[in-house]
Amino acid sequence: MTPVNPELHARNFPTAEEEASQARPVARYDGPGSAYRLAFTDTEFLLREELRPVRMQLELLKPELVQQEQGIESTIVIFGSARIKEPAVAAEALKAAQATGDAQAVARAETLVAMSRYYDEARRFAQIVTSRSRQLATPIYVVTGGGPGIMEAGNRGAHEVQGKSIGLNIVLPHEQAPNPYITPELCFQFHYFALRKMHFVMRSIGLVCFPGGFGTLDELFETLTLIQNSKSRRRPILLFGRAFWERLIDFPYLVETGMIGAQDLQLFRYVETAEEAWEVLAAHYGFDLSNTLAGEFAEDT
Repeated sequence: MTPVNPELHARNFPTAEEEASQARPVARYDGPGSAYRLAFTDTEFLLREELRPVRMQLELLKPELVQQEQGIESTIVIFGSARIKEPAVAAEALKAAQATGDAQAVARAETLVAMSRYYDEARRFAQIVTSRSRQLATPIYVVTGGGPGIMEAGNRGAHEVQGKSIGLNIVLPHEQAPNPYITPELCFQFHYFALRKMHFVMRSIGLVCFPGGFGTLDELFETLTLIQNSKSRRRPILLFGRAFWERLIDFPYLVETGMIGAQDLQLFRYVETAEEAWEVLAAHYGFDLSNTLAGEFAEDT
């Protein structure tokens, strides 16, 4: 067989990376306001108001392409409050409050201690998902919002069993650094909430919601609305802590007043422990059966 001449497959044009690396500043045209820079290296140009559609496309493409390169097809999303502390930290806060003698501070600290159990459940759930899904044809990766609290617990659990996990951070007015347990090559930062939420859903085969505030509720109801209206494939939605959720949201009242249908109550279910949550997912997808392929459930949006 005649060897193939490498020139048959050679690029006809230099890559953008090559052009950018070879571009040299020209003194006269290297100052502020100069239009000489390559458009894709010109930050001032890219940040113009008119370029918003381009920036939105970049926020869609960057996490998508990186996850494709990393072979990530299926994820489990863990939502929950950034304010929930790990038990040891919560216990220290309680001791400090008790030392002040401030009854209100003690009450708040006692609540923190009670809620800290969810940190441990999120951490253990992430460990279970990461370790047990390794045997699947398509492993399942934990994805969180990348911040502290429940998000940290999720990334930490995956990290502790030598697994990769994803963090989808968002730029906020108050500084929020990524927690230290996210896999560096899978730690993303977003400007647009909408695109961040889209990436939460795109690869997810399940959504696990721990107690949380406005952000958690926003993410939960966005997913419920997409599934309710058949804009997204149905998947398990698990609410950790029945007592919390039933006190927070009166779902039966929504049915009673006709705001949702009785069948909509089947879109989610309550769980109390990490093991119970995994059992629900395993039963839904047949993870404990032979020849399990999680990848077929990863197509979405």
